Amino acid sequence: MRKAAGILAVFSLLTLGVFFGHIARAADKAPAPKAAGNGPAKPGGSTFLRYPNIAFKEKMTSGKGTAITKQAAECIACHNEKTPAVVQDWSKSAMAHAGVSCFDCHTVSKDNPMANQTCPGVKGTDIYVSAMVSPKTCAKCHPNEVAQFQESGHGRAAIQEVSQPANLALFAHEDMDMPQFKDAILMTGCAQCHGSEVKMGADHMPTPGSWPVHGIGTIYPDGGIGNCTGCHLNHQFSIAQARKPSSCGTCHLGPDHPDIEVYTQSVHGMLFEARGDKWHWDSPPGGWQPGADYSAPTCATCHMSGINGLQPTHNVDLRLKWNLWAPVSALRTGGFDTAIDTYRKTGKFTAGNPLAGNPAGPEAARKDMVQVCSACHSAEFANNYLSAADKQVKLYNKYAHAASQMVETLQKKNLMMKDPWADPAFRTYFYMWHHEGRRMRHGAVMEGPDYSHWHGVFQLQQSLRILQGIYNQRIKTGKIDYEQTGGVGVGE
Repeated sequence: MRKAAGILAVFSLLTLGVFFGHIARAADKAPAPKAAGNGPAKPGGSTFLRYPNIAFKEKMTSGKGTAITKQAAECIACHNEKTPAVVQDWSKSAMAHAGVSCFDCHTVSKDNPMANQTCPGVKGTDIYVSAMVSPKTCAKCHPNEVAQFQESGHGRAAIQEVSQPANLALFAHEDMDMPQFKDAILMTGCAQCHGSEVKMGADHMPTPGSWPVHGIGTIYPDGGIGNCTGCHLNHQFSIAQARKPSSCGTCHLGPDHPDIEVYTQSVHGMLFEARGDKWHWDSPPGGWQPGADYSAPTCATCHMSGINGLQPTHNVDLRLKWNLWAPVSALRTGGFDTAIDTYRKTGKFTAGNPLAGNPAGPEAARKDMVQVCSACHSAEFANNYLSAADKQVKLYNKYAHAASQMVETLQKKNLMMKDPWADPAFRTYFYMWHHEGRRMRHGAVMEGPDYSHWHGVFQLQQSLRILQGIYNQRIKTGKIDYEQTGGVGVGE
């Protein structure tokens, strides 16, 4: 049997070249791949034929999959020469096995604002393409996932970035009052996580200052909002890859929201590091279950996965009780985040509802999260831990209120510098909520003790003392002492 299986595998490797050669020649305008001769293997077709995807070949030739069209075959043959790695990735995807090709995702109507014919293969035809694929295209097959996503904080990520006056003011400071450098800040930093508003040039191609972008909340010219490939990377669109912590850690890291660091420090992260290479990552949505497929949760497990009777969701806020990123933590009141809806109706940006979460309210969200935990722990265990985390969040709010009252009083008395980033009082306050306070809160709810304490509340209480000293001096003298120092990010 083993010998027969080996012969079959070799046969499949040999015959796949004939299969894809047939695809190329089946299209009237698509030339057959050229032989590489006796020299080294050329990129493109020869590489693809040397390293084929056997499962894909068998699926497409057995009649079990949906056959690709003649037009799609032309695209595959050409891109097999021009971008062979893209074709390789696609051939391994569930898309390919379902007969969904580059043609299905990248072709658009002529009146689409992203439509162009810059690709030589479609120039002069009635076919128009777009290098970008907006969620409007994804929604044709995945309407529920797109709708859920757009009700979450991920959906408003770019809208929030471009609508908040504080963010725009920060960019103006960072580019040293030289607007020509603003794009550098956005396109190498903020937009790669938040997303950008993609602009089109005269040739209907995206402009360099707005694309390419990896950000989760990207705003497309056709009105689509969101970036599915922020988590399901091109062109395999792998559910396994999206389930791994590294996918979330691309953006959820660093001094202001060190979620991947918190996860790695946690017991859950320790189990992932020890056993994750043996887990089953490819189970279908709703069928990826603890015990059978994995032995500790990842980010996706708690925030998105179908588990213990809960349905899968792409609304990552649905199971969250608190808002943990704002200057003051408030309970998530639920309801639809209107930022996207407002933008689509008016073309104007609004920050939306930062408290969006479970439509049934924060306690319903907490109940769902406890249900997630209860797949592995007792409900008592989960409730006891989360109760302690709630107290840590409430303690943070005490610090936040004390700091904000001092800053507001100084502002009313004109005792704050005009340039906030030159003002140690403002900088101290900013670091308190944006860095130290977020670490304290995120560490508390996600089992990161060092971030909850030493990187969090310990530094927070030090910063409050610095701010108090600056406040006392200014109130006592009635003036800003430019010799004051401190508050430049305690422990940063």
